[in-house]
Amino acid sequence: MSAVAPRAVAGTAPVMIIGAGPTGSCAAILLARYGVSCVVLDRWETVYPQPRAVHLDDEVHRILGRLGVAEEFAAISRPALGLRLLDGDLRVLAEFERSAATGRHGCPEANMFDQPELERILRARMAEQPEITFLGGVEVTGVHQDDVGVHVEYTEPGSGSTVTRRARYVLGCDGANSLVRRSIGAVMRDLNFDQRWLVVDVATDADLGQWEGVHQVCDPERAATYMRIGRSRYRWEFRLLPGETAADFQAQARLRPLLSPWTAGVPDDALELVRVAEYTFRAQIADRWRDRRVLLLGDAAHLTPPFIGQGMGAGLRDAANLAWKLAAVWHGTLPEAVLDTYETEREPHARTMIRRAKLIGVAMTQGGRTGSLLRRLIAPRLHRIPGTTHRILDSRSPALRRSRLVLRSWQDRRLPGTLCPNAALPDGSRFDQAAGDRFTIVSGIAPSPVQRAEIERRRGVVVIAEPGGDLDRWLRDGRAAAAVVRPDGTVLRTGRDLERLCSALPGHGRAASSTPAP
Repeated sequence: MSAVAPRAVAGTAPVMIIGAGPTGSCAAILLARYGVSCVVLDRWETVYPQPRAVHLDDEVHRILGRLGVAEEFAAISRPALGLRLLDGDLRVLAEFERSAATGRHGCPEANMFDQPELERILRARMAEQPEITFLGGVEVTGVHQDDVGVHVEYTEPGSGSTVTRRARYVLGCDGANSLVRRSIGAVMRDLNFDQRWLVVDVATDADLGQWEGVHQVCDPERAATYMRIGRSRYRWEFRLLPGETAADFQAQARLRPLLSPWTAGVPDDALELVRVAEYTFRAQIADRWRDRRVLLLGDAAHLTPPFIGQGMGAGLRDAANLAWKLAAVWHGTLPEAVLDTYETEREPHARTMIRRAKLIGVAMTQGGRTGSLLRRLIAPRLHRIPGTTHRILDSRSPALRRSRLVLRSWQDRRLPGTLCPNAALPDGSRFDQAAGDRFTIVSGIAPSPVQRAEIERRRGVVVIAEPGGDLDRWLRDGRAAAAVVRPDGTVLRTGRDLERLCSALPGHGRAASSTPAP
């Protein structure tokens, strides 16, 4: 049989996104809001059906708000009430409660959900955007770039023909086994964590009668995690012992001893096994995230153990950090060199979160009998240490490093690189609605008509920090009179000279939309 000749597709796509999971979908929707067309390729025609990620914090929930799907996500998610540390006999060592009320970003600080449900919401949102072309059921076979663009080769669904299409930029959102990562010669650097775990997802209408936070069983013999992730959905994770595999636990009779501490009294026929799978939890990070016009996001760039629930959220943070910069470069309002800030800002941040997750994993599983004894002695006393509960439950991310888009000086070093809170405003809206994905000046002093005109000429917006309000307190705590906030909510710089801040406000191409995201 003769080989099928490659078929070129006319036209150059501004951006091609390889992978339509949460990271790729998020990047596509954000780019569409900025008027940048993109083609999204995925090997699956529909949403991948198996549950994977189950937790998002309030910062990532805020990103979903910018995508316009916050209400839909709230309808399928469930606030978690905090964290319990248990010993091997499931006795409570320590409990750290979290309020289910909204936090500084206008949503609960810990949100449990079923990933396929979230992906269906994101796919529906993509379908509403005329700037997005989605092609499912395709297999990407090659990514090659030259001085002016990137060639992407993929097999066409149905015919199996090989298609070659050109793009100005390619975003590799294609997961842990990323072809895009290999195409740029990047490799994963190991951060010395490798454990095999059994993941069990169960659906049941039975009331398990458990505390509705995350249960972390700290046991070197059989560390485990339990959490309720929906009205009738539950997740368990158990560390596998040497010689065990997921195949050993496909029957409910083998699973019952593991689940029974939480499901005692519930008959087997009331528990539907949604999935029983083995995962190797790893800590890895790519040695580089960009080669000219090709950039890596999500699991293609970093892998984290799941113990603090930041795996999928890290990918959405990548998309939020990169999309507005790429849009500004495409529209010609920022130089291409700003794309270097993506890895500069995100790599240390991702590495920090991976280390936090690794620390929790080690605390849960290491030390043998001595470690168990120390946990019994120390954990019940943690709440007595001032600030410990806050540090354990605080969902705020570390400040981004200084870059050409994070300007920090010795006088103004508290707020740059941190997120501006999605604070409530006097009219009942929140900061993100007023900012509308634009550069924003937050100030306690109203700008003059000339200053306001200059801000509008640069397609920016002003949000006044009303005296005594959340933004006013935020500025005062940061010892700033005013702040320039980037489209991703990160503070670029602060200062006391409003004239200087106005004149330094970057342009940002086409406004994201005439109606800010809800």
